[in-house]
Amino acid sequence: MNPKTNNGSALFLAILLGGCAVQTPSAIPKESATPVKQEQVAQQTVLSTVSAPTLKRKIALGRISNETNYGQSLLRDTSGDPLGKQVTDMLSKALTESGSYLVFERPDISKLKAESQLTGTQLNLVGVDALIIGSLTEFGRKTVGQSGFASSSKKQVAFAKVDVRVVDAKTGYVFFATSGAGEASTETASTFGFGSQASYDGTLNDAAIRQAVSEVVNKLANQMSQRPWQTGILSTEGPLLFIAGGKAQGIRPGMTFDVQTAGRKVKSPQTGFEISLPGQSIAVIRIDSNFGDNETNEGSVASVIKGAVQGHNIQELLVVPQ
Repeated sequence: MNPKTNNGSALFLAILLGGCAVQTPSAIPKESATPVKQEQVAQQTVLSTVSAPTLKRKIALGRISNETNYGQSLLRDTSGDPLGKQVTDMLSKALTESGSYLVFERPDISKLKAESQLTGTQLNLVGVDALIIGSLTEFGRKTVGQSGFASSSKKQVAFAKVDVRVVDAKTGYVFFATSGAGEASTETASTFGFGSQASYDGTLNDAAIRQAVSEVVNKLANQMSQRPWQTGILSTEGPLLFIAGGKAQGIRPGMTFDVQTAGRKVKSPQTGFEISLPGQSIAVIRIDSNFGDNETNEGSVASVIKGAVQGHNIQELLVVPQ
């Protein structure tokens, strides 16, 4: 037999077997070991799970000033402290954007009063839970650099530190104090005189202050989240209750809450502060729906599923998580 013929047959057989080898059997559908109905029930349970409500505290910025030597000169605007106002605006913006607070105007309240007088409208001010007071306590810039035989580098660094304290608006008690620090820098380098050139960068100041403010807001959020949540009953209508707080605070249909009587207030002989004694649980309510279109006018409709609120002054009842 011709060797070339044998080689050709072997090659043809190898190609044929290789083509068969790449073919894989089609996938066979296989039912899950868990029944479909049980999976649907589990999915509904996960979807119906809601987190605890978050009460948005009413806060206002009382005074944020510049207590550093930076910017302290005779060339100042008629409004006083420009750097302190910058920190105030940054802090107000960060608190508002966090979504955890209802922020009320205090530094420029005179402008609101002037506008209400100009338009003939009544300014309906709302009291706050706490005032934030603080200052820019450290601020400065420095330039550091290195130079060698053929290369050199230059680095501009800006540093800022903001100290704040949170004051109870009713008692004047400072219940939390913290600080935030920020640093921003830019660096340039050159070799044999070629490379980027460094000039004064004023935006580093703003970046450093912004970082300090951001750190303050993060620490404040952690502190405020530890304070207990509660709300009150707005009105009753037959078997339904209308409570303050809705979707913006995380209240969802299906959630349940305890209704408690407000404990009697007594004055502590040790501290001089009023202390609320523990109240009694009188009912359990379930949220049926929410109403309102923003966080200032939201509420929820609830039904009593255990106990009763009849015979009690609703203004003296508290709604708390279970």
